[in-house]
Amino acid sequence: MPEPGDTPGLDDIARRWVARLGEVDGVSLSTETLEPALLAVAREARAEAQTARDAAARRFADLYAAIPIGVVLGNPDGTIHDVNPAFGELLHHTRADLVGRPLTELAATPNDARVLAAALDEALLPARRPRQERLTLTHGRDGTLRTRVTIATLTAEDSGLPHPVLLIEDIHELDLLSEQLRRQNIQDPLTGLPNSYHFDNKLDTALAASSGGRIALVYLDIDGFRVINDGLGPGAGDELLRQVACKLEGNFTACPQYDAVVARLSGDGFAVLLHGRQDGEPDTATVVDLVEEAMRDLAEPVYVDETGVGINVSVGIVVTEGPGRSREDLQRAAELTLHRAKENGKAQWMLFEQELHDRDRRRFGIGAGIGGGLENGQFGVDYEPTVTLDEHERIAVVNAQLRWDHPEHGVLRPRDFFALADATGMTPALGETLLAQSIADAASWQREFGNAPDLCVRLPSRLAIDPNLVRIVRTELERTGLPATKLRICVDSADLTDPRGEVLENLSILAELDVKITLAVAGAADIELIHQHRLPVGFVIVSGTLVDALAEEGESAQGAHRHFAMLVKRARELGILRIGVDGVHDTEHARKLAELGAVAGRGKLFGEEVDAAGIRSMLAESAARMESSRP
Repeated sequence: MPEPGDTPGLDDIARRWVARLGEVDGVSLSTETLEPALLAVAREARAEAQTARDAAARRFADLYAAIPIGVVLGNPDGTIHDVNPAFGELLHHTRADLVGRPLTELAATPNDARVLAAALDEALLPARRPRQERLTLTHGRDGTLRTRVTIATLTAEDSGLPHPVLLIEDIHELDLLSEQLRRQNIQDPLTGLPNSYHFDNKLDTALAASSGGRIALVYLDIDGFRVINDGLGPGAGDELLRQVACKLEGNFTACPQYDAVVARLSGDGFAVLLHGRQDGEPDTATVVDLVEEAMRDLAEPVYVDETGVGINVSVGIVVTEGPGRSREDLQRAAELTLHRAKENGKAQWMLFEQELHDRDRRRFGIGAGIGGGLENGQFGVDYEPTVTLDEHERIAVVNAQLRWDHPEHGVLRPRDFFALADATGMTPALGETLLAQSIADAASWQREFGNAPDLCVRLPSRLAIDPNLVRIVRTELERTGLPATKLRICVDSADLTDPRGEVLENLSILAELDVKITLAVAGAADIELIHQHRLPVGFVIVSGTLVDALAEEGESAQGAHRHFAMLVKRARELGILRIGVDGVHDTEHARKLAELGAVAGRGKLFGEEVDAAGIRSMLAESAARMESSRP
């Protein structure tokens, strides 16, 4: 008989079920028959349960032994009960060394021990989810190991108490990778300086500082870095960038009264942020002194493969009060100031000036919108008449130029956007629009009036050297039906010596198509280019200070008179009899020019630019006068 409190055996359970079934109506089996049957069923169920339990235990044991993660089984009292083989391989401790020791002794530092103890206490609370911690554990061979530890519990079958379990993963390499990625995220790999992302954060922090105060932002660009990189190779270019980084950091971070951050932004661009400490704020004079000292240091030759390379930089400087300024506005101000320094000759610094900044923002904004202006049909063509300098004042030539009806800035002329179009690569598209529209207008005037004046198109430099120029002109002449002899293509004398293009070949082919070639010159020296390059030039247009001087009196006018006479004489020796001028001020100016040999001119005297309809009206009036003058 079982003692009081013992767990009932299968025989007792079977007897109780027999007694209960005997009381159920409809059960006709005897106790002697039911008891063996129920006892057999119970024994079979217990055997199946034991088999399942044994299988689960084997699976757990196999998993425990084979899993590559270190596993520590703990006792309810917080000591180590067992460790799996992976733990021994991971931390180089034997099972015998660890069993019975407190779990917290696995931690390598007191702080890690406190974190582990708190996690174990929390894990033993009812219904707590597993918890992960990054802990440094003791290593039997290497001292310590950085790990990720998952703290959970298992309930013991015998006592029903929770047992702590630690799952341990090696994250040493992961931490190293994370640190490397962090450095890559904030550090330029070539120079070791902060990168643009890190610099932006530093600038944001400086602007958001509660104390506010003045800050200085300096942008630097290496002048001609492409020449160095292409001439000596990218390896030399990298070495120079490292040298520049070292010198800049030495110059700016050595200043004791300022906190300085020197960064490489991209390519050959660097930036410096200066903001004050307790003993002062950056002032313009001191920042300029620092910049000039850095420029002198950089100019000292650096030898790369026995080649001494002097480094010049262009610098944009902004010194401003931090509060109220956004990072984007400040960076744009520094960048535009840097661009201004480059445009003014390079190898120099420039200070931010609000008026110039506003002008540059407007100018660059115009340049950025050229593509959209073309797509939206905002560009048109205006025409300026060139009139004979005789009593007839007949329209000899109509000169085409682009007009941009800008939605914000109103009417813009070529001087307002062609230089910007060169910078953005939009000049060929603008030039093609100019040629297509002007040739189409000239063809319609020719059909209507029979002997309309020639069309003259003065090409922007980038289009004059474009290898597609001949194709564009031929296509438009064929499309519109304008005779090639009614078209004059005008190029500047400076375009003839441009090494990038094919202007001489373009002009020769156009002349073979019977297009008339005109050369725009500033003085007698430019005429020699016609002889030098054997150019098929039929017309010369003179403009600039020489023409303006002939409108004045005194010695300057006398010198201009001699110069212009020399120009006309040399042009006639080359067979060019038609010389025009650009910039005729008044009637007296026109008279002087005519006496010197100019046959036609354009300028204030003959009116401003007009659209195609305005030229048509002029031609219609001229035709009516000629008709009325006939006998």
